[in-house]
Amino acid sequence: MAPAPLIQNTAASPRPSANALVLCIDDELIGLKVRKILLERAGYTVVSALEGSEGIDIFAREPVAAVVLDYAMPGMNGAQVAARMRAIKPDVPILLLSAYVGLPKEVTSLVDVYMTKGEGAPTLLKKLRTMLSVSRPS
Repeated sequence: MAPAPLIQNTAASPRPSANALVLCIDDELIGLKVRKILLERAGYTVVSALEGSEGIDIFAREPVAAVVLDYAMPGMNGAQVAARMRAIKPDVPILLLSAYVGLPKEVTSLVDVYMTKGEGAPTLLKKLRTMLSVSRPS
């Protein structure tokens, strides 16, 4: 059983407004679990999907505030998923997370933020918070 979450100092790390719903899509279960714990401890509500088509279904029916999307997945890659999401809800910000450095412009232009997995959890939280604070107008 996992240890109880640590109590965070909310003055040092402001909570997302209204527990923003973040959709995480990654074919690696361990990565999804770690990201879910990280984001929930930061105050987000998290829903996850192990493949692109499942993520698109969730995205279409839930009030998702932001997406954290892996690039390399079997079936549909992150660029294909992002393109479909843009057609459904173009104003929802998407953060593309990848182990690959230097993805082509035609991929990165589909998302709001691109970062590598090696940049780490603090960077992910900072970029997600920034992305949500400057999200596109509805």
